[in-house]
Amino acid sequence: MVALVSRTGRHLQRYNKGRRQIVGCIPYRYKVNPESGLEEEEAEVLVVTSQKGKGMLFPKGGWESDESLEEAASRETLEEAGVLGIVLGGLGKWFFKSKTHDSDYEGYLFPLLVEEQLHFWPEMNVRQRKWMSVKEAKEVCLHWWMKEALDILVLRLESSPSQPPQKLQEGEGEGEGEV
Repeated sequence: MVALVSRTGRHLQRYNKGRRQIVGCIPYRYKVNPESGLEEEEAEVLVVTSQKGKGMLFPKGGWESDESLEEAASRETLEEAGVLGIVLGGLGKWFFKSKTHDSDYEGYLFPLLVEEQLHFWPEMNVRQRKWMSVKEAKEVCLHWWMKEALDILVLRLESSPSQPPQKLQEGEGEGEGEV
């Protein structure tokens, strides 16, 4: 059963040393050759508009105390992008400060191999979604840490296209900065 309502409020929100913990996914799929109907090796990724509509990013949001990282990542991706799939090994952990709020964050991103794209999803009236090439996504993505995560995903997919991305290695993908 798929929930068609977004969670609201922050009463279950997780914090670590004063940093709000957020989690999200980079939804991806492999392009299909229109002539043969077969998947190609080149992946494309799904981005969504920010809530204020001023740019594109990967779906993400608060990690809540009643769910695992992977469950939160999947939920946020469903709510914001309207896709379901397989959440694979983590891409990293990043520390950053909001440019618009005086807040510190701890962010986690996961690859999500898309299996289903829904016609109706919780935030369909406040967000747009768009499939694009990795290169296009890097150009339009608002956040440096999401671009780093995308680079990690691409390296994993290129090193072993038939294998799902592996678990995060110690120290990989950890950075600090502002969003």
